[in-house]
Amino acid sequence: MNNNDEPAFARYIGIDYSGAATPRSSLKGLRVYQAGRATPPEEVLPPPSPRKYWTRRGIAEWLVERLAEDGPTLVGIDHGFSFPLRYFEAHGLPLDWPAFLADFQRHWPTDQDIYVDFVRHGDVGTGAERMGNSRWRRLTEVRAGTAKSVFHFDVQGSVAKSTHAGLPWLLYLRQQLGERLHCWPFDGWQIPAGRSAVAEIYPALWKHAYPAEGRTPDQHDAWCVAAWLRQADLDGRLHGYLAPSLTPPECALAEVEGWILGVG
Repeated sequence: MNNNDEPAFARYIGIDYSGAATPRSSLKGLRVYQAGRATPPEEVLPPPSPRKYWTRRGIAEWLVERLAEDGPTLVGIDHGFSFPLRYFEAHGLPLDWPAFLADFQRHWPTDQDIYVDFVRHGDVGTGAERMGNSRWRRLTEVRAGTAKSVFHFDVQGSVAKSTHAGLPWLLYLRQQLGERLHCWPFDGWQIPAGRSAVAEIYPALWKHAYPAEGRTPDQHDAWCVAAWLRQADLDGRLHGYLAPSLTPPECALAEVEGWILGVG
């Protein structure tokens, strides 16, 4: 990422994610907003089809197309990008995020035409071999204050289902885009100049600072992510948020567990 006063990115995408139904289901809770350096966020509607709303598969395929284009793009998605260290220890997994994504998808094939609950309840996949505990929290969730565990299902404000639905699509993005995509912070805390990047975000950090202006809660979450990413890049704050003040052991932990962009 450049260190001068110029913005690092040309485009900013905020995605409000949902883990409901299947990857091919049209979901009201899936919302996409896109902004440019000179343009405020506007909602991106899915391609014309009988489906009114986005699908998870549709968003992943659309992102591959956008991120393959010239011009660096920063994407914020509101689900967990990894699991707590306790999960890696409990299952004897190497502290390696790409290997984690592949291992998770093998046990939780939620990019297939199934519900997350099908795996949770043992109907599909081998999720029982890769379960977590709702008391396990990542360091970034603790620091964020109100963020829930990625294993805390069936409660208000839960990100567990969207996380378990979204992780295989991060693997898909990496497989499709290769080195064109920087997954922050797993591929490094500093994003190379000209590179597109995807980061985990938590809209609750910012949404109350912006009036909803008639947007639904899902729309507003996606809108405020795109708006905040754009403003932070334009006013120079983003560079600091991409390099949070963490000790070396905390940095090493976050390179496995992930980090929520904007958490100090």
